[in-house]
Amino acid sequence: MIISKTKIGVIGAGSISGLHLQSYQKLEDVELYAVCDLNQVRAEEKAKKYGIPHVYTDYRELLANPEVEAVSICTWNNTHAEISIAALRAGKHVLVEKPLCRTVEEALQIQEAVRETGKTLQVGFVRRYDANAQLVKRFIDNGELGEIYYAKASSLRRLGNPGGWFADQERSGGGPLIDIGVHFIDLCWYLMGRPKPVSVSGNTYKKLGNRAHVRNLSFYKAADYDPNTNGVEDMANALIRFENGASLLVDVSFTLHGTKGESTVKLYGDQGGVELEPELILVTEKLDTILNVSPQTNDKSINVSEAFFNEVSHFVSCCRTGSTPISPVEDGVTMMRMLCAIYESADKGIEIQL
Repeated sequence: MIISKTKIGVIGAGSISGLHLQSYQKLEDVELYAVCDLNQVRAEEKAKKYGIPHVYTDYRELLANPEVEAVSICTWNNTHAEISIAALRAGKHVLVEKPLCRTVEEALQIQEAVRETGKTLQVGFVRRYDANAQLVKRFIDNGELGEIYYAKASSLRRLGNPGGWFADQERSGGGPLIDIGVHFIDLCWYLMGRPKPVSVSGNTYKKLGNRAHVRNLSFYKAADYDPNTNGVEDMANALIRFENGASLLVDVSFTLHGTKGESTVKLYGDQGGVELEPELILVTEKLDTILNVSPQTNDKSINVSEAFFNEVSHFVSCCRTGSTPISPVEDGVTMMRMLCAIYESADKGIEIQL
């Protein structure tokens, strides 16, 4: 039996594209058909590595190719809205890297394009697709934790400003909040049942810069790293309140005077709790005794490669069946409302009502 293959184009050939390309390559019902990057050499290198027949430096030319059915958008944040809308109107399904875009206005424009075209758009909230996250969701959906009324998450890097476009406010839309915080806020919000956010109080800080002078510690640097470019916050925190009375506390940083990096995700319900990171542990009660339960899973914490594969596989399935993704455009819009409200709250020094 011959399997018809979905022809995929990848727009943006930077580091994150590798996780998309690797995942697509593993799927039997997918053909990597085109790749595009402003840097032709980089695009050609990816094409050679993954056996991609068509190479472009202008995304419009890729979208004009009628053979391409769906695209992954792995470009700078400031181009997500423009390229997503163009792709949808060109008749392509879209998997767009997080964040959906930079502003609520852009998010609403993308949402309208999805409605107009009827095409699939999946937001790259990859932590939703992690096997442990889906396991926890099954426990929550089964009522094992009861009502989730509080969550807290931290992703604190003590030295980790990637520089380049990450540190360029115009291209990124912000610093660790929009780059890292989006993952942790989204994961908690998703597992809490996606309650409606009603208010946000946030703070951002620019105290330490990009720490380019620090010796003896290495960290990921963007391809266009420039120590003189640093227009974003280096730390942010926020309290988000929801319509159902639940609340979420989050803090994130590119750089901070901490003893080590830290990544935690914790949710608390009236029947139990869970720590998803740094290691999966469920908290429950049996026979008037509090128990810490360690589920037997392949990975104690997030497996990034597997999560990306699950995300990409789900996207292709939705493209082929017309099913709604578990991270639809509507969730991308709500996330932009929360992120933008945190920045607004920090700027004005007041709580923002949504």
